[in-house]
Amino acid sequence: RLPAIREGQTNRAVSTELQFGGKGVNVSLVLSELGVESTALSFSAGFTGGALTAYLTERGIRTDFIPLPEGLTRINIKLKTPEGAHPETEINASGPAIPSECMEALYQRLDTLTEGDTLVLAGSIPPSLPRDTYRAIMERLGGRGIRFAVDAEGALLTETLPYRPYLIKPNRA
Repeated sequence: RLPAIREGQTNRAVSTELQFGGKGVNVSLVLSELGVESTALSFSAGFTGGALTAYLTERGIRTDFIPLPEGLTRINIKLKTPEGAHPETEINASGPAIPSECMEALYQRLDTLTEGDTLVLAGSIPPSLPRDTYRAIMERLGGRGIRFAVDAEGALLTETLPYRPYLIKPNRA
């Protein structure tokens, strides 16, 4: 938190906080608060990935993260000033590259889903993956009685619609 944002100058924070999150992580956290078990399934990299895994494990949330050989689980920065001074400013990292063998490991885990399971596809797609990754996942798992919830924007969302997701959460953008 900053008293004001001064472009081109050193800005000193009046307070800082670390919050673990991301759309999928937030889904698991809310489900846990409601007493519903879930598995956080994603990729993990570096010390930030280890910290995220530890945080979720401490809260009793199962994780099944695929370790990446390089990079860091991304850190996003939110700059906040007192109400009305400036709108919140976000700096979102692009995240680590996902090698093909790690994507194949994800597909192998997804292939274990069965009828009645719900898969939440949430957030942006790393730049190293095809832009139609959500559509490809739904196509691959189609016909198995798996419910899909999709929280995305633009083509990432609209390309999934022919596969009739159980739930969509369009982003305002």
